Amino acid sequence: MLTIRLERVGKKNRAQFKIVLQEKRIAPGGAHVEILGSYDPHTKSALLKEDRIKHWLSQGAQLSDTAHNLFVSKGIIAGAKIKVKMPTKKIEESVVTEAPKVETKPEEKKSEVEEAPKMETVAPVIEAKKAEKTEKAGFPEEKKEEAPKDENPEIKPVAEKSKTE
Repeated sequence: MLTIRLERVGKKNRAQFKIVLQEKRIAPGGAHVEILGSYDPHTKSALLKEDRIKHWLSQGAQLSDTAHNLFVSKGIIAGAKIKVKMPTKKIEESVVTEAPKVETKPEEKKSEVEEAPKMETVAPVIEAKKAEKTEKAGFPEEKKEEAPKDENPEIKPVAEKSKTE
């Protein structure tokens, strides 16, 4: 089945469209039968071959929704515009866990009041995160440790023995 639709051409952030007649199963930008005009959405100007468009519509060619709305606004065909919904980017839903709803008797609802969990202090959490960042950066967190004491004071290190002899 043949379809009249728009094929995007033009630069990045400066779209222009060719209005083409092509097989419906072929992706836009693929092989087309005939170029029927062009459309610039920034200036709202359209150069259309009205006689060829009417010819192909009489032969049974279908219109895309956007092409249909363009032809209605330019007066090539009569009718109402079709509502076209542009696809939106999906926003990742944050993971929210909800407590399961437990049905209780009305008496129990009055007597039992759920308390919100108390917030812990955030200082230990912040310190732990800082320690992780410094370790990841290659700077281990400095820990204050006492120097090991000699258990036997009579044993001297090797370097000190050589000086006294």
